[in-house]
Amino acid sequence: MHTSTATAPALPYVPRRRARSLFVPLRGLRCHVMTWGEPALATPERPTLVLVHGWMDVGASFQFLVDALEARDGAGAARFIIAPDWRGFGRSDSAPGGQRTDTFWFPDYLADLDALLRAPGLGLAHEPVVDLVGHSMGGNVAMMYAGIRPGRIRRLVNLEGFGLPQSHPAQAPGRYAQWLDQLREPATLRDYDSLDAVAARLRKNNPRLRADFADWLAPHWSRRNEAGRFEILGDPAHKQLNPVLYRKEEAVACWSRITAPVLWVEGRQTDVSKWWGDRYPREDFEARLAVVPQLARATLDDCGHMLHHDQPEALAGWMAGHLGAAGAAAGPAVA
Repeated sequence: MHTSTATAPALPYVPRRRARSLFVPLRGLRCHVMTWGEPALATPERPTLVLVHGWMDVGASFQFLVDALEARDGAGAARFIIAPDWRGFGRSDSAPGGQRTDTFWFPDYLADLDALLRAPGLGLAHEPVVDLVGHSMGGNVAMMYAGIRPGRIRRLVNLEGFGLPQSHPAQAPGRYAQWLDQLREPATLRDYDSLDAVAARLRKNNPRLRADFADWLAPHWSRRNEAGRFEILGDPAHKQLNPVLYRKEEAVACWSRITAPVLWVEGRQTDVSKWWGDRYPREDFEARLAVVPQLARATLDDCGHMLHHDQPEALAGWMAGHLGAAGAAAGPAVA
């Protein structure tokens, strides 16, 4: 008898909880939003859960976390969840009227989030508060917003939204000059010949990403262009340098005004030195985090920066405890 030693192909990922894709008018933008469930599921104890993604990501990226939350709590405890694509990412417009832009301004993300929480098409306008989860860039937006509009946020989860290294006014002339130089040669993004190639790129970016996760994400992270190739769903202008310096003092002032309990989550294998070298020491970050009035921490093992991809089940467990899900109990905080 012949026995094959070939490895069987991995089964495709099948979402446990199906999402609905819709478009919402937002400050002149056509904003794409993924939703799970219906607004009627929202209650004062379990308000709408808003998930905001990081740089070069999309709202659909949270599918694995949404499924892990449902697997933990059961369909009977499901809540209304929304995950927008930030402007210039995914299927959302880059600028009003569907126009392109050559620069993205951080305050626009705050204004977009504020408008999203008042958008009639999502049924959120009647809710006094929501629960907010932000990853990376989205975590930075979420922390700022929670200090600017503290009355709108019941619970907050920050997934490695570290902020940025401290800047100094003397950097401004060179930074503006660099920005002007970049505008002369607009940025581009590489395209790919197949969805398999897109999935391979996702796994190259994050070697911990499961193959079935990458295959599922690829068509949400890219689209076929007129040449038949697959282009990443992100505006190349996001690669341009932002000419406005990051003002640490302003961010810290906002963080200090957060009234919602905050859960800070990081991956044990995250290496921030790859991003900033020695320009952002851990002591600086800890001093910023120390101003948050109510703070819990969790560290996920075998996990890097893409926490919602690397360890969705473990993350769901910590979130369930922090958000007060039925039957959930938070474990001890891990520094």
